[in-house]
Amino acid sequence: FKDCNNGCLEECMGEAGSKPVMGTLKAKDLIITPATILKEKPDPNTVVFGTVFTDHMLTIEWSSEFGWEKPHIKPFQNLSLHPASSALHYAVELFEGMKAFRDVDNKIRLFRPNLNMDRMHRSALRATLPGFDKEELMECILQLVKLDQEWVPYSTSASLYIRPTLIGTEPSLGVKKPTKAMIFVILSPVGSYFSKETLNPVSLWANPKFVRAWKGGTGDCKMGGNYGSSLFAQCEAVENGCQQVLWLHGEDNQITEVGTMNLFLYWINEDGEEELATPPLDGIILPGVTRQSILDLARKWGEFKVSERYLTMGDLTTALEQNRVKEMFGSGTACIVCPVSDILFKGETLHIPSVENGTKLATRILDKLTDIQYGREESDWTIILS
Repeated sequence: FKDCNNGCLEECMGEAGSKPVMGTLKAKDLIITPATILKEKPDPNTVVFGTVFTDHMLTIEWSSEFGWEKPHIKPFQNLSLHPASSALHYAVELFEGMKAFRDVDNKIRLFRPNLNMDRMHRSALRATLPGFDKEELMECILQLVKLDQEWVPYSTSASLYIRPTLIGTEPSLGVKKPTKAMIFVILSPVGSYFSKETLNPVSLWANPKFVRAWKGGTGDCKMGGNYGSSLFAQCEAVENGCQQVLWLHGEDNQITEVGTMNLFLYWINEDGEEELATPPLDGIILPGVTRQSILDLARKWGEFKVSERYLTMGDLTTALEQNRVKEMFGSGTACIVCPVSDILFKGETLHIPSVENGTKLATRILDKLTDIQYGREESDWTIILS
């Protein structure tokens, strides 16, 4: 039973014949119902992120009684949920975000989707939602992208955003592990995060009265509750003239994440070393795919120290006073990298000299990763759609 992926060990261990055979998620069982009416494709240069969706979607139902049902690709449509579904009342849900890119040879590539599947499975277990076969789910997603491949923009700056989601559909108001769940995957064409391919820096609002995550919580999982609870702080950041929140943690004001992104500091550290540093994965940091890719690249380059270490506002303030900060930037699927220009902290604006220093490292990372994503450079980080 050690290879069971359904979170149903008790059912599997019942007496022979006393329980129904549990269904496992298998891509070979995929049912495809093509849409009869196809929508017009939007201009990728003007489409607003997450507002336009493709012709099809993937759904897979699960129950503790029968396991995973057959996956189904169907025309894009609204979901039908019981009003008491646990996702609606107790945020028993999670999601992922990844992209498909059209390369210069008209091939379609996905960037490190195995890391998204790994994180989605970890999040599912933390949320008491059912486990699944990651490779089988990935194959189902590839079939969905293949069916809607004309929605992948014919552009080397736009892409097709892929949103796998897993929700609890337990039809009761009890706070408990759900006996019903559903995976669904929707696709949305998105344009370039940056206009005219420039890295536009953002200003941050740092106030320790709001906390994004805490030890023992779910900050390292991609759950909707982490994002919904951040909106109030984001609104306050805007009211204070800033674009994003710099999330702090603990009495020493540890720097954790920026908005919905991981954070990197490129500086001369306390020991006089050139260093690229990012907070460690200690349970409150989301293990971002772009974060991991930046660390992998920088370590491969071997040109400066690369660290996963704690950073505090005190460390940053001292480094700024001593002119040791080169760049600070966020990283994520949407933007890849996003430079930081200013931080409002305790009524004082701290200026980060990212732009003055040419955003050289951020630009180098952006160029390298987009070269891989759009096939200008071959890499085992991409999966080509067959």
